[in-house]
Amino acid sequence: MRKRTRAREYALQILYQIDIRKDPPEELIAEFWETEEAESEVKDFAEALVKGTVTNTKKIDEVISKYASNWKLNRMAVIDRNVLRMATYELLFCEDIPPKVSINEAVDLAKKFGDMESGKFVNGILDKINKVAINGKTG
Repeated sequence: MRKRTRAREYALQILYQIDIRKDPPEELIAEFWETEEAESEVKDFAEALVKGTVTNTKKIDEVISKYASNWKLNRMAVIDRNVLRMATYELLFCEDIPPKVSINEAVDLAKKFGDMESGKFVNGILDKINKVAINGKTG
């Protein structure tokens, strides 16, 4: 598994804990690394994704809500919601990561950790966000 793919898996696990437990992110990040070993590059990227996503959650949630037709964030599956948040963070704030990579990685995470429809659900919303919010295209 590629380093960034592994880092995204770790980041998703941490974001899931933050969402469920509502404990301070710093505590949950530290707690997570007590039981997981990772190369510093993987750990650094995972933490950057978590911290960036948490710091920008308000803006990220506004964007997701706008493009998730007929879906309220609090009604989404926890995995789907956090995959969407992390990928939207990448789309909005990580200019060094091609949007196609962020979307493909998110879809793979949703398929691996979500339910049977998670991949399609995540892909549909992220595709809209990328086309309209990021690239300014319509349709």
